[in-house]
Amino acid sequence: MSAQFGCWTFAGSGASPEYLAKVGQTLCPYGPDARTSYSRGGVDLLYRAFDTTTESRAGIQPHVSESGSVITWDGRLDNRAELVRLLGGVISSDSSDVSIVGAAYQRWGTNCFAKLVGDWALGIWNPTDRAVILAKDPIGIRHLYYHLDSNRAVWSTILDPLVLFSEKSVNIEEEYVAGWLSHFPATHLTPHAGIRAVPASSFVLLKSTSHKVLKYWDFDPSVKIRYRSDAEYEEHFRTVFTESVRRRLRSDTPILAELSGGVDSSSIVCMADSIIGRGDALAPRLDTVSYYDDSEPNWNERPYFTIVERKRGRTGCHIDVASARASSFGFESDRFRATPASSVGPPEVTRQLQACVMSQGNRVVLSGIGGDEFTGGLPTPAPELADLLARGHLRTLAHQLKLWALDKRKPWFHLLGETVRRFLPPGFASVPELRRPAPWLAADFVKRHLAALTGYEPRLKLFGPLPSFQEHLSTLDALRRQLSCTTVPSEPLLEKRYPYLDRDLLAFLCAIPREQLVRPGQRRSLTRRALAGIVPDALLNRKRKAFVARSPRLAISEQWESLAEMGRQMVTAPLGFVASNTFREAMDKARTGQEVLIVPLLRTIEIECWIRDLGRQGILERRAIKIAPGVGGVPRHEHARS
Repeated sequence: MSAQFGCWTFAGSGASPEYLAKVGQTLCPYGPDARTSYSRGGVDLLYRAFDTTTESRAGIQPHVSESGSVITWDGRLDNRAELVRLLGGVISSDSSDVSIVGAAYQRWGTNCFAKLVGDWALGIWNPTDRAVILAKDPIGIRHLYYHLDSNRAVWSTILDPLVLFSEKSVNIEEEYVAGWLSHFPATHLTPHAGIRAVPASSFVLLKSTSHKVLKYWDFDPSVKIRYRSDAEYEEHFRTVFTESVRRRLRSDTPILAELSGGVDSSSIVCMADSIIGRGDALAPRLDTVSYYDDSEPNWNERPYFTIVERKRGRTGCHIDVASARASSFGFESDRFRATPASSVGPPEVTRQLQACVMSQGNRVVLSGIGGDEFTGGLPTPAPELADLLARGHLRTLAHQLKLWALDKRKPWFHLLGETVRRFLPPGFASVPELRRPAPWLAADFVKRHLAALTGYEPRLKLFGPLPSFQEHLSTLDALRRQLSCTTVPSEPLLEKRYPYLDRDLLAFLCAIPREQLVRPGQRRSLTRRALAGIVPDALLNRKRKAFVARSPRLAISEQWESLAEMGRQMVTAPLGFVASNTFREAMDKARTGQEVLIVPLLRTIEIECWIRDLGRQGILERRAIKIAPGVGGVPRHEHARS
């Protein structure tokens, strides 16, 4: 994970040294290993390295190819050997990832992007065509942002310099706010109007007179995997999951794995131990970090992650997150936050994690995100029933409806109705309760951004790809939106990797029958069967982890005085986002333990605090931000920057 930045001044004069110095200083915390640059013909590129592999330490960036194209690369290339073979001796097996990518681009042009397996983001300056190409991997693990106006194009893997050093002030992107307040915003958006993100599985072609976003790859609905026995599906799953974990063990420093006590993180740790034990991994060691809160009665994970620790004979780093409740919701933040998700974690938790990473020399962390969504952790029968309905297998549909009705303890016609609803246009089907906009949002705001506020939920198509395949893509889109909102922390600086979001693993899960993943009374059916003997039975057979809702309510109660004052002088109300009276009622319900949409409530507080920070720092354009004395510890401030 390294930082890259580019600026193309169309007039050819290039960016000023002062501007580049400020940008470089902003990028330094994200790339402490090397500082390199390129300046020619009005194009200025900065690269700050954070190396996690031997090959990345040997690479030189920006990379200049034989044709003169200049490439900056932030990523991990998983199919190096395959590409070296396809390139036919043009490049060697010990070449850096960026050198292989450069040779691939020289051979195949933009068609090479579909051949690059791994997590990556790249920028290419093509002096022959006078064009910039920005591209991201199919899942969208890495970030890449850009801004284009009549004078120049600017891009960066870190959002901060595009906002802080813009020639003009920026407005808030309303649709992003709507997405943040519900099920995450669309992947091409940032919270700053005019600044965009490169979508997953796409590349952006920037020229001085045009701008195109083009998709280069997608999952193939025609690929179907059908075996005669469960054992064959289990063997195939073990193969692709093993390879996914092995790819992410490519590091020349010890790797850290998040171990929560759930099936996903435990499977990753146990599989990684098996791979390292066979000598098939480059990583010298696997460490673990586990978070716990003994004050939370619904979140007792310690007995489960200690089972894995006993199995591997090593105790990991344990971090008490009870102090997270004492966080100030972002009140009076002096630190620039490019997005609402940029909040610094609770100081004590951050300090403990930093100490853990520094003492062990970790630069990479493995996360279990994606396992719940793609391996059947959410045991809904809807995709299977929709497949049977779409293909007209009515007898099998009737049988499965009975089995699922018994399992879910619902009438079969309710399950059938829920399935049929997914095929209906929005006007003919009511919005599910979990996707309805929060009641404290302003009516006009809801009307303008209903799609974002209801999670961009697509309806299933009766003809074409199987509905279960369509559901996989919809789930992936939701994960992409979630990942696009994550930020890269500089303290501690870690490259995050997601074994369950491997392209080949997801392609396999998309191609097999839905009933392999989830069966009545058997959520995660394939995972449990395939990993028996690798992951302890106590974890494979544990009930689904409970959703933790007690701590946020306690935090609201403990900080009620500041929150109540904020609610009386909300900056999001005059901006047209929130109906402040209704929001204050919702906060009071949360404080007194009544039923309330707690996640949207917390996100509304976060948006409010974030906009206040932008107002204090003079970043918003023509926005009157009035903050009453004592709210969040800051004086009254009014800002209207032109």
